[in-house]
Amino acid sequence: CGSTFDHTCSVFQHKVIIVGLNNAGKTTILYQFLTKEAVHTTPTIGSNVEEIIVRNSHFMVWDIGGQESLRASWYSYYCNTEIVILVVDSTDRERLTLTKEELHRMLAHEDLQNASVLILANKQDVKGSMTAVEISQFLTLDSITTHTWHVQACCALTGEGLPASLDWMKSQVVAN
Repeated sequence: CGSTFDHTCSVFQHKVIIVGLNNAGKTTILYQFLTKEAVHTTPTIGSNVEEIIVRNSHFMVWDIGGQESLRASWYSYYCNTEIVILVVDSTDRERLTLTKEELHRMLAHEDLQNASVLILANKQDVKGSMTAVEISQFLTLDSITTHTWHVQACCALTGEGLPASLDWMKSQVVAN
């Protein structure tokens, strides 16, 4: 685990991973960060990686597939991760317990002991979706004392809530 410093242009890149169950909106969020518009996506097999620049902070963002068969390999992306973005489908009440299990398993991993966690409560535009507060309570985020965390309501399709997410990420790397 070395640090990520691009010597060719003397820019420090902050490593971010986007995880979550399949169909939560991870890839849509990545490309909304990048292009500020909704793009048509297909299920991610493996990962997508893009550089996002937020007011001179460079984030290398890894969007990792969330299908059950791929979740077992998430740990291979943890090394040097400064921010974990967990995307939650706010309409998927049935799988929220699984999301909670994955979150707490990740946070116990030694390679993520210093990572901050951003929970994106996606699909807020859908009628009947859970609020960010409901998701926070269900995931028992108040019990997490080992990591800095933040919950942000958002809509990947419109981009609502995502600028605030980038601001929070920027504040985390500035603080550290």
